[in-house]
Amino acid sequence: MKEGPDITRIAALIGDPARANMLTALLSGKALTASELAGEAGITAPTASGHLARLEEAGLLWRRRQGRHHYFTLAGAEVAEALEALAGLAAARGHLRTRTGPRDDALREARVCYDHLAGQAGIRIFDSLAGRGALTVDREAITLTGAGAAHVEALGIDLAPLRAGRRPLCRACLDWSERRSHLAGSLGAAILTHSLAQGWATRAPGSRVVRFTPRGAAAFAQAFPL
Repeated sequence: MKEGPDITRIAALIGDPARANMLTALLSGKALTASELAGEAGITAPTASGHLARLEEAGLLWRRRQGRHHYFTLAGAEVAEALEALAGLAAARGHLRTRTGPRDDALREARVCYDHLAGQAGIRIFDSLAGRGALTVDREAITLTGAGAAHVEALGIDLAPLRAGRRPLCRACLDWSERRSHLAGSLGAAILTHSLAQGWATRAPGSRVVRFTPRGAAAFAQAFPL
């Protein structure tokens, strides 16, 4: 018998089209009900319930109870990272769904990838910080430099609680639409939170799309110049 992690069970769970659609919907970072996830997957509620039970049992989902209602989220950042990596791999190998039009254009411009910015906006953050020496990039090893820390804190982001957490401060995440790295990790999440708190951008209801206001886009470009 082979030793080491068994990837076949996880791969089989993610590989089912209905379950893949539900997991992808949860990349928005929002908690969704079983009915909402059934709609995302295009299946009936009883069928969705069975799929969700299997995903929860495998440790891919976290069921949150709020009063009489149950909500589902991804079990953690590592699940989101694995899904985004698979999406990037699929895009790089040409396994793409049919292009659907304007909404996809908005997703390519700026979207939420679990809890950080992806799309062209996410690429801009990464390229800006790396280009000005705020990040050292050695393939997948990403480090915030002293100059980078000063720049981030000047924006109003407190690094102390981020450094104290167990999550990596900086991580490169392969962007499935741009096929380049965007910034993930606790710093990537903090930059998205900061952008929303400053009113630079808003979340589109029921979507992963992030929309920048004209003034917000200018402030974002000033914060992350190319």
